[in-house]
Amino acid sequence: MRRINSTALVIAALVATAGALAFPVWSYADRSGTGTANLAAGTVNTRWGPLTAADRDLIVRVRLAGLWELPAAQQAIERAPTKAIKDAGDHLIVGHTDLDKRVRIVAAQLHVELPNQPNDQQQGWLKELSAASGKEYEYKFANLLRSAHGKIFPAIGAVRNTTRNTLVRQLASDANLTVLDHITMLEKTGAVDFDAIAAAAAATSTASPTGPPAPTVGASAASAPPVQPGDGVNVSSNPSALPQPDADINTGRPEPTDSDKVLQ
Repeated sequence: MRRINSTALVIAALVATAGALAFPVWSYADRSGTGTANLAAGTVNTRWGPLTAADRDLIVRVRLAGLWELPAAQQAIERAPTKAIKDAGDHLIVGHTDLDKRVRIVAAQLHVELPNQPNDQQQGWLKELSAASGKEYEYKFANLLRSAHGKIFPAIGAVRNTTRNTLVRQLASDANLTVLDHITMLEKTGAVDFDAIAAAAAATSTASPTGPPAPTVGASAASAPPVQPGDGVNVSSNPSALPQPDADINTGRPEPTDSDKVLQ
């Protein structure tokens, strides 16, 4: 029990600081103006659309994620304490190798400088994994990486929602698919401590709970009517595929266009 409690503290520290340390958040020198003024101050025009500070931040985050998660995944495959850990490592390597191609092309086209090594905190996580063994290694691998992916998930969505740059929008879409695949594979290891992740997130939140009131024990809720179109409306599409417990996400996608020969 002591081991779980101590490693839960690791997760708590990770969730509390990942946004500030694992992935650098752009800051403005002067925040006294309006949000619109601050946005304009950090924005430059490109032929693919305006490039904001938040856009550039996501580009750097994607690069940094690969710089530490790929070696962590390689180590997991080499140690392979379980098949599930090895499978997760396999997906991490494939996903970040692909994303790294894409982010280097996008960064070159948009003239965004990329880091070439993990930051100090990420290097600390790699050392922490290297020093662990057995069940402790399995736990730390699954939870450090699951928490990092969970933290970047909403950031990707925020940039995908607001960016006016077509290159950044595509990168966000690619990153979103890859992160969901990695989250799914890490959860399949059976080593993710959801209680620790939820508790750590709650500890850093100041918002009051929202949503409907808690249900009464033993009481049944009324069935809700379906949401459906009116008569005469014909549709032809199917719902997007969702990850199933025993299935992988299809992350296959065309190779990126490298018109500037960045990868050569």
